[in-house]
Amino acid sequence: MFTAFSRRYVDVLASIYIYNEHRGYTSLDRVLDAVRARCPGDMAFIAAVEKHRADERKHYLMFKRYFEARHLMPLAVDRTCGHIDHFIEIMFGRPIDALDTGAIVASDKLFETLCRVIMLTEQRGMKQVEILLRSAIVRREPMLRQIFRVIRRDEPSHWMPYRDWLARSGRRQPGWRERLVDLRIHRELMLLRLPAVFLNWRMPRRLAWPDAGEASGLS
Repeated sequence: MFTAFSRRYVDVLASIYIYNEHRGYTSLDRVLDAVRARCPGDMAFIAAVEKHRADERKHYLMFKRYFEARHLMPLAVDRTCGHIDHFIEIMFGRPIDALDTGAIVASDKLFETLCRVIMLTEQRGMKQVEILLRSAIVRREPMLRQIFRVIRRDEPSHWMPYRDWLARSGRRQPGWRERLVDLRIHRELMLLRLPAVFLNWRMPRRLAWPDAGEASGLS
């Protein structure tokens, strides 16, 4: 019984992570466009966001290799399991794919909000990785444990640049409302959406990798 539970747990966990890592680096392409347009002279900030994007792509590939080693495709989870998907839709009133990059570049308020949302999402991810690395199930999975160790090492560089830009630009840090939205999304994912995936034994697996449509799978 415990073995079956563990296998299902890591299957669901890795499927959700591969979705979010892919969503992360593809969404950061739009963030990079906004940062380059808003802060063309801030080479350190631009480089930090470029690194963030590259790390998310690296993490995605690690999970892809994890599934390949198990000769499985990920479960076909979607945006209902994406923290950043829900956060963006609540704060901007539209899905990530419908964000207007030009409007974000033109608006101080929208650009600052985007920075705060990314900052809080990455901080949430860092906390979650620490919890997972203490999990007995994850500790029994050497490949998965190593992936989370790499993510833990990379995470601080993913939220600090946004915090630092807000600070040196005289913009406010995340407030109580944004933190409350982050907490609400996290609890909803943990208590409702993730258990629903775990218990849905009929959930199909993906037929293709999330990056299948990207140029040579190397972008």
